[in-house]
Amino acid sequence: MTVVVARPTPQRRSAGQRHALVATAHMRLMMLMLFFAAAVMVVIARLAMLAIVDGPADEAARVATIAARGDIVDRNGRPLARTIDAWTIAVHPKQLIGDPMDIAARLAALMPDRGDQAAFYRLLTSKVSFTYLQRRASPALVEQVNAIGEPAIVFARETQRLYPQSSLAAHALGFLSTDGHGMSGMERVLDQRLLDPTKNGQPVALSIDTRVQAAMESELGRAAATFQTRSATGIVLDVHSGEVIALASLPVYNPNRVGMAGSDELRNTATQSVYELGSTFKPITMAAAMDGGVVTSMARRFDATVPMRIGGFTIHDDRGDEQRRWLNIPETLVYSSNIATARIADEVGSARMQAMFRKLGFDTKPDIELREKAHPLWPSFWARTTVMTSAYGHGIAVTPLHLASAYAALVNGGIWRPATLMKVAPGHEAAGRRVIGEATSARMRQLLRLVVLRGTGRKGDAPGYRVGGKTGTAEAAVAGGYDHHRNVATFAAAFPMEAPRYVVLVTLDSPIGTKETAGFKTAAWNAAPVVGRVIARTGSMLGVIPDMNNDIDESELLPLLWRGSGKEAVGTSPGSVE
Repeated sequence: MTVVVARPTPQRRSAGQRHALVATAHMRLMMLMLFFAAAVMVVIARLAMLAIVDGPADEAARVATIAARGDIVDRNGRPLARTIDAWTIAVHPKQLIGDPMDIAARLAALMPDRGDQAAFYRLLTSKVSFTYLQRRASPALVEQVNAIGEPAIVFARETQRLYPQSSLAAHALGFLSTDGHGMSGMERVLDQRLLDPTKNGQPVALSIDTRVQAAMESELGRAAATFQTRSATGIVLDVHSGEVIALASLPVYNPNRVGMAGSDELRNTATQSVYELGSTFKPITMAAAMDGGVVTSMARRFDATVPMRIGGFTIHDDRGDEQRRWLNIPETLVYSSNIATARIADEVGSARMQAMFRKLGFDTKPDIELREKAHPLWPSFWARTTVMTSAYGHGIAVTPLHLASAYAALVNGGIWRPATLMKVAPGHEAAGRRVIGEATSARMRQLLRLVVLRGTGRKGDAPGYRVGGKTGTAEAAVAGGYDHHRNVATFAAAFPMEAPRYVVLVTLDSPIGTKETAGFKTAAWNAAPVVGRVIARTGSMLGVIPDMNNDIDESELLPLLWRGSGKEAVGTSPGSVE
């Protein structure tokens, strides 16, 4: 019996295969869809991590802190520090997807001021999880960088601290840390107040006048370049309120780019550098002698005929023959006699000299809101020689701000007040303390005016503004003694002398002599002219009207001068040459 096996027809086999193929296709399609869905989820998760998880933990807090920071303005309402909205461009190097070298080249082309291709490559391949590429970026730049298409480069709208005047008054203002808190200057002093959300709508007004500040920085910069100084300081101080109208320190930095500044630029020489300020101390000594009853007559004379030997060294004057004689009080200041001043201090005595210096704050850090300030170099032992030499600014070192506040007291009627960088409402100035009597202060105004009219301060005069002041040049103190090739030149002045309103002080560290100064590098040739130019430029801004027919009456003192003087002192007594 033959068995016949039926085989599928070709049509039935084809249909079965089609069903199998369709099932396989459906399976593959489902797997592909799941794969794509997973890939999309991975990308979304990664972007979320870039935007949220991998950013610095304190970034949100930092942005919120800066956003809440109030503005700082000058005494006239001009902005000095503001909080603004801005774009920030940053990168998460560890999350980079594209070719670092290619991206670095494109970034360098878009932001050449931030570095070349190599610099950007170092940023993109660094081990940090987050770093900034550009702060305060323009919308156009953000759009161009975004077109690179790298997801590890992120963009954010955040608030930034902007100093619209650039480096103007940088040492008074200070700067912020990366977490939005004040690191120096008034930004540090006012940190809590500026962060108080209840006061953010009220800008904080400083005592600074940007117009006067700009003039001081301009003239100080010109002098620093001309005389190639190591540093330079300029101060304008209200003699009645203690308000600092201008405070300049060179070299300077830009608080918008504080990371580019070094220690020299960040140093505020007005409050952090102490100097032996030479003959600018002589008016203080004279005031102490008059107020203490040692000098009761302007005609009283002191022996300056020969150098004075004491304590193993000699006090010199080294001036013209006409000054090697007995000098009265006006002559002692006008001719800037170290010898006569030392003899006066010797009679005043250690106790009263120290008392005067202490009342002026010379034994403590400068009295101002800033945290960046240095302690004076106060003698550990006040021997007789110390008393004599400190009388003409040798052996005791203070900051320029110390001296500016002292001169304010000398001319304002005898009241010392702490300096302040806050705007003071009329009638709300600090009470201060009396350091000399009103009669002594009135006499000092006459004597300081004579120094400018007849003495070494002539180049510091500003026509019509009735300037009075005193020059001082001291050899720079160094470890173990003095550098005979370096000077610290200072001119401390006030105006108008019949009713003083402002002290203007300039200190130049290590100026050189020039052809225009006939090789001299003393204060009469370099610091004094700066003060004169600043007063001429700013006097009217400060409400002082120039008047060639009005001046303090010094006629009773003029007959006491044997002859006019204008010669610069070049003495060789230790530490003091003027």
